[in-house]
Amino acid sequence: MIPYGKQSINQADIDAVVSVLQSDYLTQGPQVPAFEKTVANYCGAQYGVAVNSATSALHIACLALGLGEGDWLWTSPNTFVASANCARYCGAAVDFVDIDSRTYNLCADKLEEKLIQAKAKNRLPKIVIPVHFAGQSCDMQRIHKLSQEYGFKIIEDASHAIGGRYLDKPIGGCQYSDITVFSFHPVKIITTAEGGVATTNQPGLLEKMQLLRSHGVTREAHLMDQALEGPWYYQQVDLGFNYRMTELQAALGVSQMTRLDEFVSKRHQLAQRYFDVLKKMPLVLPFQGANARSSLHLFPILLPNELQRAVVFNQLRERGLGVNVHYIPVHSQPYYRKQGFQVSDFPNAQAYYKRAISIPLHQGLTNQEQDYVVDCLSVLFEMSSD
Repeated sequence: MIPYGKQSINQADIDAVVSVLQSDYLTQGPQVPAFEKTVANYCGAQYGVAVNSATSALHIACLALGLGEGDWLWTSPNTFVASANCARYCGAAVDFVDIDSRTYNLCADKLEEKLIQAKAKNRLPKIVIPVHFAGQSCDMQRIHKLSQEYGFKIIEDASHAIGGRYLDKPIGGCQYSDITVFSFHPVKIITTAEGGVATTNQPGLLEKMQLLRSHGVTREAHLMDQALEGPWYYQQVDLGFNYRMTELQAALGVSQMTRLDEFVSKRHQLAQRYFDVLKKMPLVLPFQGANARSSLHLFPILLPNELQRAVVFNQLRERGLGVNVHYIPVHSQPYYRKQGFQVSDFPNAQAYYKRAISIPLHQGLTNQEQDYVVDCLSVLFEMSSD
């Protein structure tokens, strides 16, 4: 099976993890701060907060920005459910903004239209989460401008986008947002097995997220309501969670970051090979914007019509290709339909979903494997045209 995504682990990664296993700290040691600093420095952000998953990062990011009951969070329907669920964890309501049919990202035009309508109804969002789908940045400059006009906060869901760039700056620098969240699941660009990082330039958000990831417990005197009783003393000053990243994960992350640019470059080389040969087939290939450089976490293709999708998907799987579909629109999931959403509410996201298949693209993919992917697609389209 040739998977659509896969981690790349070398001996240096293994040595980094073994070194931690042989050390005194398996958790709450020096590797987590080192990883946080490495990611923040790469992105051009002031701070990083490492946690056990990007879902956890989204949750504490929402809480740090004060999201709660009576508030609204808007995000893209073309994402994994975590981008919306983080609002529900906080007791807030969720709504969606349809996607741009070309980029598959949250559409800034539709966002503006929805904001105008929401303002008239006094139902503006407290937070908007643009999702950098497949590794390509949303139109953050435009979204940020709208945030200044309509007063919402921004969390960039960059789970797909570590190593990507927007307006010639690394994604994650938070020039156009309050917080950016990355994922390091094994199918992502780099991995910590499971894990996530939230970057920010705001000290108050840093402090709040650090507190929330570890039970709301602190040893910092300035956060306590009374004097320290001794060096053992701590206080729980908020209701937090156990979202900590382990030292093993962080050490793997530090090692993986040394190859991040290499990984993204390799994905671009492979993507160009796809563009060169697949353009001859009746497919819609991923749009690549001039003002951004995608990290190419995914390579989704759109088939000529939705009726073929199940047939093509099954036949590719039978031929040993681990293709997948990203994503079933969140609003169409049973949980969100119970909140009142209809499948037809966001037609662009639904139209994309009906025709999309993600084909293999990762830094470990060989030219021979890629050629096999192309050959399989060629055979299927030859069969369908006969």
